[in-house]
Amino acid sequence: MAAEPPPNNPSMVPPADTTAIERKNNIPCNGAATASDGPEVPVSQQFLDFRSAWRFTRGEGQKVAVIDTGVAHHPRLPNLIGGGDLVGGSDGTEDCDIHGTLVAGLIAAQPAPGSGFAGGAPGAEILSIRQSSTKYGPAGRTPVDPEKAANSEGAGNVVTLAQAIRDAADQGASVINISEVACRTAGAGMGDYDKYLGAAVNYAVTVQDAVVVAAAGNVGSGGCDTQNPYLDPLNPAGDTSDSVFTLASPAWHDDYVLTVGRVNADGTPSEESLRGPWVDVAAPGTDLVSLKPGSDDLTKAVTDGRTGQPNPVSGTSFAAPFVSATAALVRARFPELSALEVMARIEATAHSPAEGWNPVVGHGVVDPLAAVTAKIPREGVAADAPKSVSIAAPTPPETPDPRPRTVALASVGTLAALLVLGVLGSFPLRRRLQAMADNRTD
Repeated sequence: MAAEPPPNNPSMVPPADTTAIERKNNIPCNGAATASDGPEVPVSQQFLDFRSAWRFTRGEGQKVAVIDTGVAHHPRLPNLIGGGDLVGGSDGTEDCDIHGTLVAGLIAAQPAPGSGFAGGAPGAEILSIRQSSTKYGPAGRTPVDPEKAANSEGAGNVVTLAQAIRDAADQGASVINISEVACRTAGAGMGDYDKYLGAAVNYAVTVQDAVVVAAAGNVGSGGCDTQNPYLDPLNPAGDTSDSVFTLASPAWHDDYVLTVGRVNADGTPSEESLRGPWVDVAAPGTDLVSLKPGSDDLTKAVTDGRTGQPNPVSGTSFAAPFVSATAALVRARFPELSALEVMARIEATAHSPAEGWNPVVGHGVVDPLAAVTAKIPREGVAADAPKSVSIAAPTPPETPDPRPRTVALASVGTLAALLVLGVLGSFPLRRRLQAMADNRTD
């Protein structure tokens, strides 16, 4: 089947989710290991060079919604406001999973003396809406069993995500970051409820003029079990939508979503980043550093509350915030641009791959400085349509005239004959001269 979502109507409101959610007391909140902090910019952020873009804007006046596991207060997130909680009873500024806080830090953490770390748009405001958590779940459900889909882990689904997107747009978010993804096989399809998610991103972009940024997904996580193919080497310009194995939402709602793939710290594409015809751009998503909740510190690893296993801050979830920060900078720098124009500018100024586009990095790795400085017509730069051009056949060479060659050969023959005659005629002359000399001697 073609990997294209069905048409949707932005007025299609998701049904109310009446599922009772409760905190699973037998599942402790996650922890975070303290990371060293120093004057060096973290390696994974260096080639993005947000600081050069700050000469023009730091994202002031922009409200970036983080729809995630909540965002905890931190001294370097002074511009955090609660936008709601679809999981528990908070205002969205609690984070038991330490996922949303990491995302928010990458977007808008403030610079600090002696620290090379900062979010990409420190002038922006963070609007936190808690929509999911692995530490909560439907009331009465058995504890987490990752081997059984019937006991799906945590709270949050595509319906609550659709509602959160609408809530963020209605609260004036100019950028909406979604570091969450729902995956299903292409054969099964995304299901009936995904239409509400498509309608929500349509509403956010076309009605409320918000830029929607979403993670592409990670292979082996969140149901994204099978990697999608690369470009066909025999037809690199061909449509890849008919050959995908895994669908990802909201990423595949590409008309309204800026979908972000993941590259490594050195800029090389990550094999774990889910490919797809909907991938638009890419950003670093490996071994990152961000804010540690409940302290003034940073962290680069989240400790699982159940197992104690540390997990590095890696994945497309953490690549997306860099693009959201870039979108905030662009919106602050060019307030006259619509959401779709902002997305187009970010794509047009990315460092494109050799093919121009591919399903791993899309149009390429984002360039914040170029995004806020490049001169691009508002209507965009359209490529010329292919057209046939008649090429004149080469003029056939003229038939050579044999006369000069004949004359030349004849002349050579004549000269050769005269030379022979001259040589032969010289013998009597020499004999006569010799005889005359002999007679004078006598």
